[in-house]
Amino acid sequence: MTSQRRAAPATLAVTLFALAGAAGAFAQAPPLRLPQPSQAASVAQTVGLTEITITYHRPRVNGREVWGKLVPWDQVWRAGANENTTIEFSTPVRVEGHPLAAGRYGFHTLPTAGRWTLIFSTVDTNWGSFAYQESEDALRVEVQPEAAPHQEALAYTFDDATAKETTAALRWEKLRVPFRIEVDTPEVVYQSLKRELRGLGQFFWQPWNQAAAALLAQQVHLDDAMTWVERSIAIQKNFANVNTKSRLLQAKGDAAGAQKLIEEALPTASEAELNAYGYQLLGASDPAGAIGIFRENVKRHPESWNTWDSLGEGLAGAGQKEEAVRMYEKALAMAPDAQKARIRGILDGLRKPD
Repeated sequence: MTSQRRAAPATLAVTLFALAGAAGAFAQAPPLRLPQPSQAASVAQTVGLTEITITYHRPRVNGREVWGKLVPWDQVWRAGANENTTIEFSTPVRVEGHPLAAGRYGFHTLPTAGRWTLIFSTVDTNWGSFAYQESEDALRVEVQPEAAPHQEALAYTFDDATAKETTAALRWEKLRVPFRIEVDTPEVVYQSLKRELRGLGQFFWQPWNQAAAALLAQQVHLDDAMTWVERSIAIQKNFANVNTKSRLLQAKGDAAGAQKLIEEALPTASEAELNAYGYQLLGASDPAGAIGIFRENVKRHPESWNTWDSLGEGLAGAGQKEEAVRMYEKALAMAPDAQKARIRGILDGLRKPD
């Protein structure tokens, strides 16, 4: 009896071990990470301050008939492989003229033998388009595909990008499916500046002035721009922010006030500020005013080759070639070696007979 009692625990242990081994034999082993037939990819484009990112998988043609066969007509398609393709916008945009809020969207298409429907779904976690539901659409637009050079592996591109728009395109086999994306960049910049000016920059004159000048350049929210440049002046008045305020007054129709303000500030301008102001006048089609500023800069800083160079440029632009040659000769005599070839080239051009 004693020997039997001692054997029982050992037998039980063997039994439990065998059962554990049997259970382990049927457990699912973790999958190994291996290459996918359709490789993952992403492509991004900045438009102004707006980030646009498309994430997708790249099926290959592999000699197959794609359109109407591998990708059936008149059925919602994931616009890629594996998970649904996604497209993300960091700010609100317009797609083919239609507004779409910032966010990440599942991107599907409805291919046909003619025009395609592009679908931006509020659900971006689908596997393919198998669980797609039209009720979850954020936007649908129609576009016209076009013939294109052969593209073996599906790809997305951003074409003709500017600070305000770009054209995204799905490219596969011999088809390109483009869709235009527009951004209200001036408004996006304005909203971004408002956020930034609540940070550390609010305690310095430069960010307020830079922000006001940015709105002036875009000709938007000029009242806010005036408020911001006044904040800059209150922190530290100088030629740079007074010049910005003067230009704002000009833009708002107060030419007399703008001129009075800039005349009061000119005595405080540095060489670089005077030079920049002269070019500002050139850009505003005021060559006589620019030449006057360049002459003043030469008077204040005769030792600077750059002041003579700028005066020469202003005179040459106004057709006063003889005096322009004399100014460029002055600049050449003082200029660093890196500038001499450029100035000699200008002089050669000015000395040629008309």
